[in-house]
Amino acid sequence: MSLNRESALNVAEVLTEALPYIQNFSGRTVVVKFGGNAMVDPALHESFARDVVLMKLVGMNPVVVHGGGPQIGKLLEKLNIQSHFINGMRVTDSQTMDVVEMVLGGSVNKEIVSSISRNGGKAIGVTGKDGGLIQARKLKVNRYSPELGASEIVDIGQVGEVEKIDTAVLKVLIGSDFIPVIAPIGVDSAGNTYNINADLVAGKIAEVMQAEKLMLLTNVAGLLDKDGKILTGLSTPQVDALIEDGTITGGMLPKIACALDAVKGGVSSAHIIDGRVPHAVLLEIFTDVGIGTLISNRTP
Repeated sequence: MSLNRESALNVAEVLTEALPYIQNFSGRTVVVKFGGNAMVDPALHESFARDVVLMKLVGMNPVVVHGGGPQIGKLLEKLNIQSHFINGMRVTDSQTMDVVEMVLGGSVNKEIVSSISRNGGKAIGVTGKDGGLIQARKLKVNRYSPELGASEIVDIGQVGEVEKIDTAVLKVLIGSDFIPVIAPIGVDSAGNTYNINADLVAGKIAEVMQAEKLMLLTNVAGLLDKDGKILTGLSTPQVDALIEDGTITGGMLPKIACALDAVKGGVSSAHIIDGRVPHAVLLEIFTDVGIGTLISNRTP
């Protein structure tokens, strides 16, 4: 493909404006949780792949962690396997776990790798089981029981949380010419397999790698205040206060908690961005205003 004079000048202008950002982030690790509409909309999927390829080309070290809840749900429905949720988490018996592995470690992971390849990059797809990358433990879930009038611990099967990330495996992947694409499946010391929330895996990877950025793609514009306006440039104490006063509630709480843990653990900044916007990742990195919500330890 060749560019005409006008197109070449436009590209040169864009690259000139982006150069300070490229220099600032060269050699830095950026962990991106890929999920939501961006995963199921073909145009957004390709847009995301191009963004990640460009990040690698200009010297950044992108790491992609992906979800796949809707795809898992569709296959379970097709196989006539009922889905049950407790506290928003899918109860995962051995039959369901087989489907989770098939979808996350197979079709979804390979499609992301293929998309990156189609757009000129090189990617390698792994699950957390490969090389013991994600060491997991069984997640204990507390649920209020009206019968008991108190909380009780509920067994939701093979759902886990991160116990440890093997940084040696990550460093080999990040140091290569390949972009790591990671399915959030972990394993414990006894060889038991666990499905883990992709946001949590992305946050832990960002933390242990002391990443420059953690970026969580979602289906909303960002963290909203009580008037529906996007909040950004937040410090960790400000976010804690928003949780306390009830501004942050419901489904946004786990994402915010993940972002907070990462920033408090040494990640320079965490971003909750709208994956429905084409090139959302690049807009967040290469523009002053960015999009979505930024959380950092810096004083506003």
